Amino acid sequence: MERYQLTIRLPMVMVMVMPMGAAIVYKLYRALTYGVSPLVYLHLRWRKIRGREHPLRWPERLGRPSVSRPPGPLIWFHAVSLGEGMAAIPVIKHCRRLRPDLHILMTTTTYSAFEVIKNRLPSGVIYQFCPLDIPVAVDAFLGYWKPSAIIIIEGELWPNLIMGASKHGIALGLLNARVSTKSFKQWSGPLFRPLISLLLSKFSLIAPLSTLQAIRFQLLEASPFTINFSGDLKYVHEYDESEGDIGSIEDLKASLAHRQVWMASSIHRGEEKVMLAVHKVLMQKNPNLVTIIVPRHPQHGKEIAQKLQKEGEVVALRSRHEKLMPRTNVYVVDTLGELRQLYKLTPIAVIGGSFLPGLAGHNISEAAAAGCAVLTGDCPHIGYYSNMVSAMQRLNPKSVLQVSGKSELEEALSQLFSDARVLEAQQMAAKQAFCALSSGIVANVWNLLNFHVFRRALC
Repeated sequence: MERYQLTIRLPMVMVMVMPMGAAIVYKLYRALTYGVSPLVYLHLRWRKIRGREHPLRWPERLGRPSVSRPPGPLIWFHAVSLGEGMAAIPVIKHCRRLRPDLHILMTTTTYSAFEVIKNRLPSGVIYQFCPLDIPVAVDAFLGYWKPSAIIIIEGELWPNLIMGASKHGIALGLLNARVSTKSFKQWSGPLFRPLISLLLSKFSLIAPLSTLQAIRFQLLEASPFTINFSGDLKYVHEYDESEGDIGSIEDLKASLAHRQVWMASSIHRGEEKVMLAVHKVLMQKNPNLVTIIVPRHPQHGKEIAQKLQKEGEVVALRSRHEKLMPRTNVYVVDTLGELRQLYKLTPIAVIGGSFLPGLAGHNISEAAAAGCAVLTGDCPHIGYYSNMVSAMQRLNPKSVLQVSGKSELEEALSQLFSDARVLEAQQMAAKQAFCALSSGIVANVWNLLNFHVFRRALC
């Protein structure tokens, strides 16, 4: 269920079906998802046993509410995972300020997103897990919550949800909208195109991330009147005291005050080999160096720490509240929700998800907002975030430095550590580019939602 690209889930058996009308394809999808509902239920129970669903709140994924619905109009914001959820929070806060009469429901799909976002939402916002796209779950969810509008952040196009919302007269908006190259090719085919066109026709607003994305949506027959630009919500960052253990972060900052520091963040399996190989080379020149490793998943962090300890490295693990000692050269962060605060500890941030084939990059703007010199992998591996990299580099070529592998990363870091002027220039470039691109986005989004979605939904 943990996906990061806009997509549609159709059973594989459908690829054998000859081209047909959208209504017939949807009816077939609904029948198939209804038929597999018992298997989905068993799979959900299995995920709960494995710790991938909330131990108590997993029935919410079947459309079963855990809290009462308050009376009055309700707006539903949905995000698949943590990144999309964090992007939604500034819009939700803005909505609460300008329309305190509205109730807001926030959903995510992943358990990891729940663990972080539940503490970041404004008081009074209802949090639930998103229902699975099976008829029983979707119908139960919509029937109970009765939202006036549904605002989807980037996430996936689920046919039962979208068609169910349309049937009940619920307005739909899609923010940070994007279609991957792979999905666009699939959706443009004779089987999927009619259904995709039908689903997109149900949206009152589609706010794409770029001109290229807007063109793709138009080619998929989304109405030009619904396509409007607002800016990328992932540029919007609001720091507050709920983000991480502020006290321990301040202690860590003090421990790093006289050390040379760089951080490798959002690291996927396999990328740690690149980062640690560079670390060993840099250590030969800078014995006082500290490398902060922040894996994408906490369990991966524990595995990295264990491996390094077996090799004789002095490692500190954040979840164990281990202190940085003079001989500690690697600090492994195996916690969630602290990345924005951790960026403030380092002058250099290398963003993972971009150094191996098959990956799609991660948000570089958080590091830029904190004033880091930003490095990332080369174009073939940064996927969706290539838009963000290109936008920042257009404003200032020094704002993001792209390297194509271990040797180039090692060379770039060596230069930054040896030349304070180069480091300062790159930090300033990243910060300035971020500030230029983040200005006014929430206000733009609110104006579009108010005009295209809320005006219709709340009339």
